[in-house]
Amino acid sequence: MQAVLYIGHGSRVKAGVREAIHFIEKAKAHIDVSIQEVCFLELAEPNIMEGITQCVERGATQIAIIPILLLTAGHAKEDIPKEIAKAKMEYPQIRFTYGETFGIHPKLIDSLYDRILEKNVEIASDAMILLVGRGSSDPLVKQDLSQIANCLKETYHFQKVDVCFLYGAKPHFDEALIKLQKAKHKQVFIIPYLLFSGLLMNGIEKKISQIKGENQQLILCETLGYHPNFQTVLLERVNELLEKTELAI
Repeated sequence: MQAVLYIGHGSRVKAGVREAIHFIEKAKAHIDVSIQEVCFLELAEPNIMEGITQCVERGATQIAIIPILLLTAGHAKEDIPKEIAKAKMEYPQIRFTYGETFGIHPKLIDSLYDRILEKNVEIASDAMILLVGRGSSDPLVKQDLSQIANCLKETYHFQKVDVCFLYGAKPHFDEALIKLQKAKHKQVFIIPYLLFSGLLMNGIEKKISQIKGENQQLILCETLGYHPNFQTVLLERVNELLEKTELAI
């Protein structure tokens, strides 16, 4: 029997965990699989092995594993595969398949623009956009977020779209804020490239509130997980994996 296991990142902030669960529950309703479970990489329960066990106890013989992660980095390339390898040892009778992160997708570029529009302010002709990524030591993360920034710039004709990171990669968010204060852009839309609220989002809000000045308009946009395009792309990722699973049988 087929199962789908969704793996969220997890957060110390309960509201962030609730947002992730709500996001996944909405998607589950559109997936024609009777066994669907949610687990987390860290900072929340159940963990991955517990999520796999829940699927097995419900009768799963095949488990399609979906990472609820924006970009492909260490969690997607190392941490989750390690847990899958452990599960294969624990449950050799179960067939595991592993899906893709959200990655780079045209619908996600559109959602970034929507996050700007929903602030209900007139967009200046020289408005700047700053995408704030979680960060990773994996250079592919910076490469992918930079590609997303370029797509946003080219698609919606912004003069400048920069990227920065909260940890693990440069430029750091703090450095980007200092650079912004020295720049001539009067209007800057700051988009957290994060799925849900949590400590990282709280930190962004705090730092922006400390530097707001009269000569520059810093506009913080919402996180991404509640935009309908992210639901659409998640469903695509699940169905892609289920189709591959069927073809491989």
